[in-house]
Amino acid sequence: MNLKRLFATVGVLLGVSVVSASERPNFLFIIADDCTFRDIGCYGGQAYTPNIDHLATEGMKFNHCFQATAMCSPTRHNIYTGLYPVKSGAYPNHTFTHPDVKSIVHYLKPLGYRVALSGKTHINPPEVFPFEYSEVQKNDTKSVIDFSAVEKLMKESSESGNPFALFACSNEPHGPFTKGVEFRKKYDAEEISLRPYIVDTDETRESYVKYLAEISFFDQEVGRLLDLLEKYNLAKNTMVMVVSEQGNGYAFAKWSCYESGLGSAMIVRWPGKVKQGTETNALVEYVDVCPTFVDAAGGSLSDVLEGSSLVPLLTGKTDEHKKYVYGIQTTRGINGGAPYYPIRTIRDKNYRLIMNLTPEAKFYNGIVNGDWFKSWERKAEGGDEHAAAMIDRYHNRPAIELYDVHADPYEMTNIAGRKAYEEVQQRLTKKLIEWMNAEGDKGLDTELSADDRMGYNKKKREGTL
Repeated sequence: MNLKRLFATVGVLLGVSVVSASERPNFLFIIADDCTFRDIGCYGGQAYTPNIDHLATEGMKFNHCFQATAMCSPTRHNIYTGLYPVKSGAYPNHTFTHPDVKSIVHYLKPLGYRVALSGKTHINPPEVFPFEYSEVQKNDTKSVIDFSAVEKLMKESSESGNPFALFACSNEPHGPFTKGVEFRKKYDAEEISLRPYIVDTDETRESYVKYLAEISFFDQEVGRLLDLLEKYNLAKNTMVMVVSEQGNGYAFAKWSCYESGLGSAMIVRWPGKVKQGTETNALVEYVDVCPTFVDAAGGSLSDVLEGSSLVPLLTGKTDEHKKYVYGIQTTRGINGGAPYYPIRTIRDKNYRLIMNLTPEAKFYNGIVNGDWFKSWERKAEGGDEHAAAMIDRYHNRPAIELYDVHADPYEMTNIAGRKAYEEVQQRLTKKLIEWMNAEGDKGLDTELSADDRMGYNKKKREGTL
């Protein structure tokens, strides 16, 4: 047996990677913050996003990517652990995982990777997420991503040949909308289009222009990161993944289980592996990111991981991935939120079913104090039927919602209870309950226990962990 074959055999027995450092790809994961995927240019949106749009021509564009909850903190835990929110313990906002959970750092570091995170964090506890951290000070008007630290990492990797996994985490277009001022001139408040679930008011249009400009700022950040890869001759051996995170902070997006809340952009460029200018309609989830990187790095996939590697999809070995994707919303603990309002959802290729577990309660959160939402209320009080319907829909929701996501992409017509969709509703309900049981999700009881999964630093100080 030659040495190469011997090392390969030993590697298999030990469950470690036998891929050489030169063969292992670098990973550049870029994530936005509160960006509805439908607003990005290459997804048919109005935002000026030339860098993201061009990246899509160089890789694969995912048309049906979803996250497990439309809130910042549980979303990031979901990505880095490869676990769904209730299983990891990180299901409300401002949350933390169980102490025995492993993150992508633990999977990639033994394979020889430097694993770094620059920008927004929102994750705990520190021992579960031992990234190399860097972040620009909060009062810096340029970016929360520390581009100096990013460039240093890339330069050192280029010189040493050691692979890296960098998570570049923007804070845009999350409010307040202060970073994209220079891009506002590209948008006309009177000309932009608003989706049917958004009430058309001057306040909404003015706010939306500022939001779109923030997306353009994020796109500029994407361009800067890609330029650094080129500068240090790393582009050819780097898998780049860009995602948009959950939907924006307007109604029926963030803090929801609708398509505009849980849906995400995902674009992957991987030279020599991913065919340029391709698209896929396969159902994929954020929980798949961690196993994808581990698999691409040549590592062994842990049975603990709940996601599935996207490598077969990326490399053209298959055009399918999952039959169902899942999501939850934990309203308890949101700023200005209702005392409880648990929501669960499941989606297949054609339908989304949503279970509102306490439909007798009133849904609300801090957005009701925003100028644009108050303008909706004034319009409704003035007799506008659409405004009144959207205000009512926001606050009062039925126990079951079912939508044909192709015929009704904005989920405006609830078809739950209709005889023609009885089989679909029963099948999806059964599958959703099975998933909840597998996750240890007890619905309302899990919602009411959310306080135990929040405020890690405070609990640490008080010695209550």
